[in-house]
Amino acid sequence: MSVNALVSFSGVNGAAGRDSVAWQLAEVGLGVRILALILGFLLVRSALAGSAYESHVVFDNSRAVHSYYYSETFSIAPSSLGSDRGRLPLAFDRWHSPPNSLCLQWTSGRGGDWGAILRARQEFGVNIFQGDAIEMWLYSVEGLAAADAPRMQLMDTNGRSTPVALLLGALPELAPGRWTRVLVPLADFRDIYGDTSDQQFDVAHLDRIRIAQNLDDGRPHTLYIDDIRITDAKIVAALPPPPPPALTATGYERHVELEWTSGTGAEVESYRIYRAAVPDGMFQLVGTQAGRFHRYEDFLGQNASARYQVRAVDAAGRESAASPVATGQTRPMSDEELLTMVQRGNFHYYWDGAHPHAGMAIESMPGDEDQVALGASGFGVLALITGVERGFISRDMGLARMRQILDFLSGADRYHGAWSHFLDGRNGHTLPVFGSYDDGGDLVETAFLMEGLLTARQYFDRDSAAERRLRADITAMWESVDWDWYRNGPDGLFLYWHWSPDHGFRIHHPLIGWNETLIVYLLAIASPTHAAPASLWHSGWASQSDLAVAYRRGWSRTREGDHFTNGNSYYGIPLAVGEGNGAELFFTQFSFNGFDPRGLRDTYANYFENNRAIARISHAYALDNPRHCLGYGDDTWGQSAGSHAGGARARPADDNCTVVVHAALGSMPYTPRESMAALRNYYRNLGPHLWGAYGFSDSFNATEDWYDETYRGLNQAQTVVMIENARSGLLWRMFMRNPEIAPALRKIGFRADD
Repeated sequence: MSVNALVSFSGVNGAAGRDSVAWQLAEVGLGVRILALILGFLLVRSALAGSAYESHVVFDNSRAVHSYYYSETFSIAPSSLGSDRGRLPLAFDRWHSPPNSLCLQWTSGRGGDWGAILRARQEFGVNIFQGDAIEMWLYSVEGLAAADAPRMQLMDTNGRSTPVALLLGALPELAPGRWTRVLVPLADFRDIYGDTSDQQFDVAHLDRIRIAQNLDDGRPHTLYIDDIRITDAKIVAALPPPPPPALTATGYERHVELEWTSGTGAEVESYRIYRAAVPDGMFQLVGTQAGRFHRYEDFLGQNASARYQVRAVDAAGRESAASPVATGQTRPMSDEELLTMVQRGNFHYYWDGAHPHAGMAIESMPGDEDQVALGASGFGVLALITGVERGFISRDMGLARMRQILDFLSGADRYHGAWSHFLDGRNGHTLPVFGSYDDGGDLVETAFLMEGLLTARQYFDRDSAAERRLRADITAMWESVDWDWYRNGPDGLFLYWHWSPDHGFRIHHPLIGWNETLIVYLLAIASPTHAAPASLWHSGWASQSDLAVAYRRGWSRTREGDHFTNGNSYYGIPLAVGEGNGAELFFTQFSFNGFDPRGLRDTYANYFENNRAIARISHAYALDNPRHCLGYGDDTWGQSAGSHAGGARARPADDNCTVVVHAALGSMPYTPRESMAALRNYYRNLGPHLWGAYGFSDSFNATEDWYDETYRGLNQAQTVVMIENARSGLLWRMFMRNPEIAPALRKIGFRADD
């Protein structure tokens, strides 16, 4: 089901008078990429087994301003529990690892009750925890006796729970005024009344930790909790990990970026960042970073400098010696420099964040580290080209990565030339993430990949053996995609999303615009070997059929634009094409990362101007702010598919106050002033909450004090690519240079539009 259905589909399934087939299509997959983005986030295939951090850490810090989003609180008088937005408050003045800890303030009154829940599986992460004990660090100003301490209980994803244990474990008391490590072996969670259940709690699938009232002593208490993790009760003596052997510090306008290389010979769970004043201040712990990253962003403010060291930490908490010292200083930056900085930051996702064997983009970070995403990798190729052009990497480095990608793709599973949505990065086999029928070709993802490969075919144009081979291999892949097969028969009026060798067209999802599938029809019509007829542009993409009308109504829940064309105005902005007020901003980006719509129109619209209108409407909606979301305005705007993103479009029914960062930044060619205002705000004012090892994270919701800490393969590239198209038109120019594109546009009926 699409996110529109997930969020706001209740109460309509029984409505009479609707075409049942079209309505079923609406349920199964309206807004093709919303399904891919949202369900892809929810159904991460496996469990981060290669990441020590995700295998152990439940909480160490939060990007939020006030409270920890992944917690819940309740209290019944006369008991009380400190709460902020129904969640545990964060403390920024006391922590074991910076910049914050959880603050537990309670009074246990006679006959009352209170409790707090911490979610171990945060948002879309699928952690497989390893260990036989729970460890945390506790701090009490006054001290705390074991009898007065709260109780604790663990629950797994199957609803099975442990008996309760005291939060202090075997400690008789917590000493006042110092951080104390508390270790509670799972074996200590015992039911003193006896246990008749044969259901065993599974720590590997730990879902939540419940902290609750114990004895009713009637006194107020404050306890700070930090660095909660699953660990081994018996720590075997061993040497600490080696220190990072090299460290660099690069200053930008508000932050210093630290980058290091890892030592060898030990698994690193995390890194600790130490900062000292220049020239000879004492080093103090200022941050932690998950072990999968070798980069950290320290926000100092304007015109500031500092010295840094980094230390590696293993899963047992053993800390290495310090890295060499590096010094960084922030400096003023122009808008052009900020744009380059943002492009470089997001580019890293597709460079050092790529799958080590496939060279391609993984679906999300954190996420399944072997789940290669095909469409995200196509966008990643465009980001790679941008990285070469901007000097982030050399041409030879970019060419070598392209060679790695093509070699992997040549051995990957294909279905009439189309690849699957997700591939196992270790072997190229299909990953049926969306269910058993999703075991074949995905034409939409294949089109996104081919959009990137065809752009690379034109960019790497030198007369060298390596670049000639690259072009030949891309051409062979391009010519082997059987686009026409995906019509589901020679007389088919639509292209279809999926085909399976076992289930055929069981996922019977026709591609009907307005959405992100424009590029599928364009490439299918442009194919030199397996072309679909140009008439499908009108019978499929822009279809006026009853099926297409019902499809559009089904997911947009409006008649406006249900015949593809719209003709209405929103906030005084005319909209030629699109359901309702124009739909999600990724519709204006995914097909247009390569396809340059400037100065062209078909029967229905000038798509550049239409995309501009959709972006302007989204911006105007943020100014209007009908749901009174915190922060919305001229420099905070943009609805699109992403984490926690509601219905992903700019209308009250779908708006849950989440802003997708890349929605506005990926609109840079259409709304340069408004997009640049958003970029400055996201970096200068929200940078500590949004900017990390791979540039801007996916999204945030200031109303709920939620700031995403993940990066998405389908979204990170929009910022890199569309900023480049706004600055130089590079990707547009390269894609349009392919000799098959102009004839296809003429067949469709595109013409110059002055």
